Amino acid sequence: MSRPQEPHRPFFHFGNPFRTPKGSQLPPGLLSLLNAFEAALSERLQKLVPKDKNDILSLSWMKLAMELLSEIHCDIKNLITNLELPVTDWDEKWIDVYLEISVKLLDISIAFTSELTRLNQGHLLLQCVFHKLESDSPNQFLRACSSLDSWRQHIRSKNPRLEGCSPILDKLVESLSLPKVKNSAKGKVLMRAMYGAKVVTTYICSVFASAFSGSTKNLLDLHVYAMLPWEQVFSDMQTTVNTEIRNIFSCGEFTVLRELHAVDACSKKLYPFLQDGFSPSEGETFKNSVSDMRNTAEKLSQGLDNLSMVVDGFFKIVLTGRDALLCDLRAGCAVPKSVTGRNLDEQVAR
Repeated sequence: MSRPQEPHRPFFHFGNPFRTPKGSQLPPGLLSLLNAFEAALSERLQKLVPKDKNDILSLSWMKLAMELLSEIHCDIKNLITNLELPVTDWDEKWIDVYLEISVKLLDISIAFTSELTRLNQGHLLLQCVFHKLESDSPNQFLRACSSLDSWRQHIRSKNPRLEGCSPILDKLVESLSLPKVKNSAKGKVLMRAMYGAKVVTTYICSVFASAFSGSTKNLLDLHVYAMLPWEQVFSDMQTTVNTEIRNIFSCGEFTVLRELHAVDACSKKLYPFLQDGFSPSEGETFKNSVSDMRNTAEKLSQGLDNLSMVVDGFFKIVLTGRDALLCDLRAGCAVPKSVTGRNLDEQVAR
């Protein structure tokens, strides 16, 4: 990781867990499962490479990114089933990593949902602006101006829940370091697949955290081994997205969210009319400004609603997977030492 000053470096403090000893090859069946997972991962990453820089951090792009994360996590679940690797056969360290990652993903999903809800609450203030402009009150423009001021202050305010994203991302990056997997071909396949899922998940979460916090401090630059078939497309996507995000913030913009920026731009055009009034010859321009703002505000609200739904869907997938693992641990009594002494029901509640 680098944030972004530190040099790129591998994440394997215990050696490369993907290295196969000489003369040792994965069985064809396991190799086929791994290849299928990594091919699907590459295809999904390719979808995130923007064709146009204006697509970057549009709410539709963010929705796609979260949908693909959900699909990747479902792929991991299916891979575990196809490997016929019950949790009772898992190494204790694998279980620890899974439990630690899942709770961090639940926490950061809650933070994202909180911010999406906060941003969508601003739509009520915009509705007040439009409602007051439609009234016959002699003070309609003054009141509309006040509501617009409130909206502009609201969207620029900070959400304290997002402050917890940075330490969560640090923990997710730490989880990318894995010990070697010994004497388990199935374990090697699972750990390599989980590594891919963790890299993409950690990076996308860092993009969301950066976009919502209005700062590049949460934006990660992750380095993965060139031996992995999805490394190139991941690097291309990461470079393209990170470059554009940093360019936007370097211009002094308060947000990188395209739809939110569009509404803010419309508000700047409308505000002088509300504050200073306008002449009869400017009447048509005023109406167009109101119409443009109404349309962009509706797109923003719809985009936030759609993104909220897929973030909630991702939360449920992570929670379901975590619950299933803990249920299997109870049933098999294969409770790792790190979990011993902690109530498993509390693990689910976290």
